[in-house]
Amino acid sequence: MPADCANALSMMQDTEALLAVLRRAPVVPVLIVDNVDYAVPLAKALVAGGLPALEVTMRTPVALDVIKAMASVEGAFVGAGTVLDPEMADAAKAAGATYMVSPGATPTLLAHALKIGMPLLPGVATASEAMMARECGYRIMKFFPAGPAGGPTYLKALSSPLAELTFCPTGGVSAANARDYLSLPNVVCVGGSWVAPDDAMRSGDWARIEALAAEAVKLAV
Repeated sequence: MPADCANALSMMQDTEALLAVLRRAPVVPVLIVDNVDYAVPLAKALVAGGLPALEVTMRTPVALDVIKAMASVEGAFVGAGTVLDPEMADAAKAAGATYMVSPGATPTLLAHALKIGMPLLPGVATASEAMMARECGYRIMKFFPAGPAGGPTYLKALSSPLAELTFCPTGGVSAANARDYLSLPNVVCVGGSWVAPDDAMRSGDWARIEALAAEAVKLAV
């Protein structure tokens, strides 16, 4: 077991708490927001449409401010995405994120999330990566990039040998193929950006985003 993980193993991922958030809807919107003014109306539209678990990616200079603003929206469970290291994890927690998502996983990040008591959905793309995260105390993971990594066929193949693990596939997931993932026994939800198109945000078409969220809710199987 990696040394960093061994130091934090007694503090295993709070599986039930994370599942409680992810089970609220079949889709977690993956959001790249470059204008803080979009934050509150965007979160309100997604929550009103039935998607309360939100992932704000840390890919823009205003991401932390967006997380802070969205955290004030009633019914929203705001997570920070694209968390790459302990410093980003600390900043996300301070901004009010209730959980974190990473594209991959290092022993240092896995251990730090456990240390600070911040639920983390670590990214994995192979059985070996999933087993490493499991050794660090994790049971729920992000399968990323889902499409290039093998899609539903690969993820289904993991359901028997890694039966205790649950996944949220993200990357290449769309309204057209979401049900292929959601029908798998080891999938709790999917992550996708199609519910919040950039052009809808820039034009302030929050009604369109709410309608897309409502359609996404119907993908539940």
